[in-house]
Amino acid sequence: MLTAEEIATQIDLGEIEWSGGLRGDSLLLHLGSPIQPLIASSSGQVIDLADQASIDALYGPPQHGWYSFDLAPGQIALCQAQRPVRLGAGLAGAISTLSHLARVGLATHITSPWVQPGWNGYLTFELSNVGPVALRLRRGMPVSRLAIFRMEGVAQPVPRHPFYGGSGQLGSRYANEFTPDGSWR
Repeated sequence: MLTAEEIATQIDLGEIEWSGGLRGDSLLLHLGSPIQPLIASSSGQVIDLADQASIDALYGPPQHGWYSFDLAPGQIALCQAQRPVRLGAGLAGAISTLSHLARVGLATHITSPWVQPGWNGYLTFELSNVGPVALRLRRGMPVSRLAIFRMEGVAQPVPRHPFYGGSGQLGSRYANEFTPDGSWR
């Protein structure tokens, strides 16, 4: 894991692009816009992961001008980070919730915290309330940190993903990327 001093060096060398602050030895991540709740249109609803329209039906409309959002117990919402980040080809990251927020039930990225080498764009938080009461989120509040790791050996270039990190597209594009047998499209 890179120290704050090494992160600053990598920023100076152009291997990391980051306009935000640090928290200890990691980048401090804030809630940005849009925020997009996951919704169930009916009880018993089933999402067919091989059908992109079925996946898309899981999401409410993105809220671009939001100031606060109440995340109910058991609810999940996606939210774009406030600032983009770019990691060099030999650097990867892991997102973790700030412990103060975890202690009230907020999880920001428990299911897929890994940020691939060469990432370039806005990260998307997978916000989940695992606590007993609603949590009021506010745009701009710090929620997570991104620890940066140096990859060992020769790093394989990761092509820019067409679905993530750019224009505010937050939801899963799984069915657009994989065929039902699991191969790449």
